[in-house]
Amino acid sequence: MDKATARLRAKELVSKMTAEEKMSQLLYNSPAIERLGINEYNWWNEGAHGVARAGTATVFPHTIAMAASFNPELINEIADVISTEGRAKYNQHVKFGDYDIFKGITFWAPNINIFRDPRWGRGQETFGEDPYLTATLGTAFIKGIQGDGEFMKGAACSKHYAVHSGPEKTRHGFDAKVDLHDMYETYLPAFEKTVKEGGVAGVMGAYNRTNGDPCCAHPYLMQKVLRGDWGFDGYFVSDCGAIGDIYRDHAYTATKEEAAAVALKAGCDLNCGDTYSALVDAYEQDLITDEDITAAAENIYTIRFLLGEFEEENPFAHIGYDKLDCKEHKALNLKAAQQCPVLLKNDNYLPLDKNTDMRIAVVGPNAQSLTALEGNYNAYASEYVTVADGVRRVFSDATVNVERGCNYCFEQKNHWSGFNNMLSDGLAAASAADVTVLALGLDCSVEGEDTGFDDPYTAAGDKKTLYLPETQQKLAEGVCDVCENVVVVLMCGSSIDLGEKVRNHAKAIIHAWYPGALGGLAVANILAGEVSPAGKLPVTIYDGAHNVPDFGDYSMAGRTYRYIDGEALYPFGFGLSYTSFAYDNVKLVDVNDEKITVSADVTNTGKTAGIEHMQVYAKYSDSRVATPNYQLCGIATAELEAGATATLTAVIDRYWLKAVLNDGSRAEPDGEITLFVGGHQPDEVSNRLTGTTCTELKIK
Repeated sequence: MDKATARLRAKELVSKMTAEEKMSQLLYNSPAIERLGINEYNWWNEGAHGVARAGTATVFPHTIAMAASFNPELINEIADVISTEGRAKYNQHVKFGDYDIFKGITFWAPNINIFRDPRWGRGQETFGEDPYLTATLGTAFIKGIQGDGEFMKGAACSKHYAVHSGPEKTRHGFDAKVDLHDMYETYLPAFEKTVKEGGVAGVMGAYNRTNGDPCCAHPYLMQKVLRGDWGFDGYFVSDCGAIGDIYRDHAYTATKEEAAAVALKAGCDLNCGDTYSALVDAYEQDLITDEDITAAAENIYTIRFLLGEFEEENPFAHIGYDKLDCKEHKALNLKAAQQCPVLLKNDNYLPLDKNTDMRIAVVGPNAQSLTALEGNYNAYASEYVTVADGVRRVFSDATVNVERGCNYCFEQKNHWSGFNNMLSDGLAAASAADVTVLALGLDCSVEGEDTGFDDPYTAAGDKKTLYLPETQQKLAEGVCDVCENVVVVLMCGSSIDLGEKVRNHAKAIIHAWYPGALGGLAVANILAGEVSPAGKLPVTIYDGAHNVPDFGDYSMAGRTYRYIDGEALYPFGFGLSYTSFAYDNVKLVDVNDEKITVSADVTNTGKTAGIEHMQVYAKYSDSRVATPNYQLCGIATAELEAGATATLTAVIDRYWLKAVLNDGSRAEPDGEITLFVGGHQPDEVSNRLTGTTCTELKIK
């Protein structure tokens, strides 16, 4: 069904509703209208890396881990599976008359906010710090969720619009102040691309204000930019409770009725929360009109028609319960989990020989953690493989000892306090081992969404430091004192500095993120050389002492690889492999007013198969505005056997090569444009760490 037909059918159905019935449908838990044959429907479902919070589903690596794959085709395939499993669940829910929360096929994902500050607890839900990578992977995810058939298999939702990335503690009353240059260069591109190129069905407004106006009642962002400039014709939903924030926390209106009215009139069609229960009173007070109510109802019913809800035969009825976390989906999950970890350091130590009878200690709070596999907004898998499980399974000839060693933090909520006093046990295991796999990091009880409490390490889910928690730092340094061969496996959703002593002593360091239900098996396969690590950093990893700007400052000055002051510890786009790649015949294939095509012959010059991600960065100068250090503008991936060569091609939209001026407009730079092509960013740290450089191509 095309969108025009769906909208006509929505108009016809909505025209049969009373004003009160229409208003009732604008709440996320929309009640049934039996006289019109409409079932109740709960719009709230989550699917960032698996159908979440409602029974069994595949738990894929979390979004930040997926971003490290630098592979839009993989992300598209994952999202396709998520919507397939969503339909499998939905079919059963409808069969048994279950229309509760987390039972629908409107997924409030992806989160395409920019991970601008490494302390943000929700950064794990994003595709990282770069606008191009976020836009590209977000678009691939949306197309996978929605499909390309006559009906949408699921409805995706780009969130949180716009200029939103913490702090969590103050998000309900915070005003993100940002100039038009940073807004249009950094915070809006992923939303623009997922609307124009991804065809996303929904957009979710953020909790905060942006430049004074609440994001769920923002005339400029919602009406001029989203609906006007970009032509968005889907549905707009508030973040959960955000419309209540308009009068309670922002004090933007005096009453609940006024808050509901300003949101609706600005174009917020659906309320996640209960503030739209006041629409009836707002209607009686002439704060809203029947036209306002009707427009919103038509927008949300257009989506329900596109999902095939009102067809005589469910267009996806053939998708059965047996698809949930099935064999094929687990295979994809393992493949993804193996492509996401980033090898940050390797002193020619990895891979380990899995056929020896060595003694391996797996030590640390994430050695056997399930929550560190999941991240937040997670599903519940039918099978989990922790790091310790994976090491036991893959290194079957080894003697494997496992100790927790310490808690995540000294002051930890939601964990049994008795876990704090285990340091000597961890050191004992490490001292008796030939190699210690040090499984460090966090989980979503430490970093995450608005946890509601402060402790010495976190504030409402945001980190207060870029280092490990002190309890883990003590364990890690102690292990380095008693064991010569240490491999660190860091599982978290953000940038963490292990400290100089641990960094220098460790033979290898792997950033595994929150790697999904089979993440421990993926890590073990990488340790054993069953696969070569292929991930690239979607964020900058800073030295823990780096002077990061104030968390509440939304200016991009000093933030991310594009505007960093000084050097990164590990740069955006960096990641090592067990093999090596050479670039030859790098050239401009086509240059026109809309796109530039770049190609390169990439050869695997090592002795093992591997995956290479060609990265293209632009550097331009413009006297009218501050310009980035570099800007990622193209990616391409190849999986190559040892000795094999492939020609990789990146098609670069001119959009990413333009200077964003102070009024937010894009223009051709008044200086030179240089493209850099290679396996990493063209900064000095990446060159030093990899021993390779990028090829330069001049555009003008």
